[in-house]
Amino acid sequence: MTSKSLHGEIENRLVEHELRYTSARKSVVAALITSDGPLSASELHDEFGGSVPLSSIYRSLVVLEETGILAPHLGTKGLTRYELAEWLRGHHHHFVCIDCGAVEDVAVDDTHERSVDAMVNEISSRVAFTPINHALEIEGRCARCA
Repeated sequence: MTSKSLHGEIENRLVEHELRYTSARKSVVAALITSDGPLSASELHDEFGGSVPLSSIYRSLVVLEETGILAPHLGTKGLTRYELAEWLRGHHHHFVCIDCGAVEDVAVDDTHERSVDAMVNEISSRVAFTPINHALEIEGRCARCA
């Protein structure tokens, strides 16, 4: 999906909820479109060079999460980072640095994804659990912290 079509899909979703696609919300979405992984409110604020007030970023994150546009990821040390929801960005997994908390998206090829699906289904069947989705987060140290 192109950046323009992503913005269109997001605007449509907000209109369905009788909400506007404000400049702060557009800024948050634009930053997340170009990001290599989920970002926190503070990281977004830094990304904007302070041009968008932190309070506006937090309000935007709440609205975008409540409307299903963003997915929150609870990271190390209790920090929440956000990314575009899977219906916009596609299915992927994450590498999470245990030192600095950086989160990087990682795409898994179809062969490995089928293996992960099989493992999830096998483990779930042992405890009579019906999985709907999965997210794999691999913790370790990023290149900067290694």
